[in-house]
Formats: sequence, structure tokens, C-alpha cells
Amino acid sequence: MHVVVRCFASVRELFGEEALRLELPEGATLAVLEAELARRRPDFARLPLARAVNRAYARPEQVLRDGDEVAFIPPISGGAASPRFAFQTAALDPRALEHECRSDADGALVTFIGVTRDHHDGDRVRTLAYEAYVEMAELLMERILDAVTATHAIGAVRVRHRLGQVPVGEASVVVVVAAAHRGPAFDAARAIMDRLKAEVPIFKREELAGPLGGARWVGELPRETP
Repeated sequence: MHVVVRCFASVRELFGEEALRLELPEGATLAVLEAELARRRPDFARLPLARAVNRAYARPEQVLRDGDEVAFIPPISGGAASPRFAFQTAALDPRALEHECRSDADGALVTFIGVTRDHHDGDRVRTLAYEAYVEMAELLMERILDAVTATHAIGAVRVRHRLGQVPVGEASVVVVVAAAHRGPAFDAARAIMDRLKAEVPIFKREELAGPLGGARWVGELPRETP
């Protein structure tokens, strides 16, 4: 059977055509078509795309029929891509970040989750509270992510950091790195966390448990970089 693939925006630029006519086996699904397009242009697998068949949104498991018109739809003008780094006060969702990063071109997906523990230097910790010099932190993190991406063979990256109170057992920071191979993914995740802890103006206050209670700010002066 034959289907027609309409190409728009980044998809058109990748294939150099406004429409492609492809022959597929009977019973092929959208996922089969996607795999064929990724075989022709590997970067296709990294594009964030929605799917449509005969001008209606569709899922990868939809079975195609002869003569179908298929479109892979890049981000539309009313939306915005998820930022690589952001602060939030709500609980962090590592699975959602993994979904944003993963593509069929990636053989490795490394997730680091920093979690509030119940002790530090022999004292019992009840909760942590974070604040940040947000504007400077966002600028520095973009520079760090640019540098790590330039020196490691990785794909998409997402970093999220909590602000406000983070009770024991909850995540304060999540780093997700996708890559074709595990080595660069592990190395990049470590490099991101090491530089975040050393350079980015995020401040941590421990609220202590036990009869004495109390609170204290913990950490070290930042490592200055040019």
C-alpha cells in the first residue's frame, strides 16, 4: 500500500520535500512509518512531533490504509518547548522528564534524583528548604548545559530543581540525560550535577528534628568560573 506524508516546518527542512510518497506493507502502523522515516533520516527520531492521519490526530499504534494522508506535526506557534532547566515549587516528576527526553535514537536514559535524607553531620533532619538567586541561576545553568552538551555525545537534557520546603523522602533535584550510549549519558549527568552544586546560587536550609530542633544554612561558597 502507499501513503502520503505531508511535511511541515522542521520535518520539511529535514527531508527537503513538502510531501513524501511511501510504500508500506499491508497492516503497517504509524510506528512502522516512523521507523522507516527515521531510517532514512536518523535525526527524525529526535524531533518532538504529534501525529495526524487524514487530518485527525492519531496514536502510533493506528493501522494505516492505502491512500492515507499522514502528517508529523512539529511544535505549533501557540506552544513552547519545555525548558532544559527550571525551578518549581510543586513535586518533581522524573517520569515526565524522561518522556520529554527519550527518543528512538537513544539507547541510554540516565536519571539522577536528589532526595532529602533524614540526617546530616550526625543530626536528624526534618525537612529542607531551598531558595535561589533565580535569574542568575537560570543563566548559569544554560551555560553549563551548553558546555556539557558540547563536550558529551548526548541528546536531550532536562533539569528541574525544587524551591521551598522539600520534606524527607521527596526529590529536590532531577537530572535526565538521553544519549545513544550509556557512557556519555552517565558522564553528562554527573558533570551537570557537579557543576550545579559547585557554581549555581541555590541555597539550602536544614530544619532539624529532635528535642532541640533549630535550623541552619548549609553549603560552601560557589566556585567562580569565567
